[in-house]
Amino acid sequence: MSLISRYIFREALGTSLIAIAVLLVVFMGNQFAEILGDAAADRLPRDMVLEIFGLTLLRFLTLLSPIGLLLGVMLALARLNRDSEMAALSACGVGTAGFLRPVGMVAVPLAALVTWLALFQTPDASREIEQIRFEANASMDLGLLEAGRFLTPDSGQTVLYAQEVDGEELRDVFLQRDRAGKVVVIVAERGERVLDADTGQLTLVFYDGRRYEGTPGQSDFSIAEFAEHGIPIRADTDEEFVESVEIKPTAALLASDDPLDRAELQWRLSAPLSLLILGALAIPLSRTSPREGRYGRVGIAFLIYLIYVNTLSIARVWVERDEVPGWLGLWWVHGALALAVLLMLLSDAGILPGGRRAGPAVDASA
Repeated sequence: MSLISRYIFREALGTSLIAIAVLLVVFMGNQFAEILGDAAADRLPRDMVLEIFGLTLLRFLTLLSPIGLLLGVMLALARLNRDSEMAALSACGVGTAGFLRPVGMVAVPLAALVTWLALFQTPDASREIEQIRFEANASMDLGLLEAGRFLTPDSGQTVLYAQEVDGEELRDVFLQRDRAGKVVVIVAERGERVLDADTGQLTLVFYDGRRYEGTPGQSDFSIAEFAEHGIPIRADTDEEFVESVEIKPTAALLASDDPLDRAELQWRLSAPLSLLILGALAIPLSRTSPREGRYGRVGIAFLIYLIYVNTLSIARVWVERDEVPGWLGLWWVHGALALAVLLMLLSDAGILPGGRRAGPAVDASA
């Protein structure tokens, strides 16, 4: 690799990595807040917060790499334009083809990484996240109950509070439960959890307390004292983990003829393909005059990206509904943008009539 190619490669690689990192920080900050909120509300195990965050990071790395590469290469080459280095390179015989090789050396390895993530790691990560959430919703562990803190074990229908917690034993227990428009309140000196291993039925057993039942706003409340009283928290519904199309293994998608599976497979392949196309798009978009500034065309890049991604989403819905042939699928969207990028590159190189010639189309490695 020539000195010029190494220089362009370093500039494009460094700026692209920074752009991807900034996008990850912005998006993952919001995701981390949501994960912490779910853990605080006992919808997720607290000891799984970092694992879920790491798995979510893999998903967003796959999604944000294409736009990160587009912005990174654009900003790197735009700086060369702003500092008049692009004009000097053109005078030395480095044209559009001279930028394709170093930019490709950044895009191709990154596309290989995104392919591995999109086809294998991201589905596995999504599966693990859904299984963690499913298991957290399907079971209640009184170990999550802290002394002096309210717990909602079954989607908010039941509120449980204990002044003291010692393993499975609870002291000074309060329970409120909504049932068919009525409110049931139980106050007991102590309680414990009883789980039937055969049926999966979870029951909270209270000792030496009172039960209040009635309709809020009315005076017909019933009050009963008891020595022992059991409240079922969750009936066994034989609920099973349902595998969504997003978490299916890629091998299963390849062997399926279902339109939903075809759409998901093409969507996964779209990530590395879009990265290569957007990486090439960054070269003509980075051509700016010194007066435009380094960020002059960033807005245009975002607009093109939004149109591209939204069109892909529309095409995916058409594939899922079996409204377009399977061979056409999402590929026509990639083909249309790739053709537009090719025309822009040819125009930028002065090959097409009316195009501006940025310099002889000579490879920088020559």
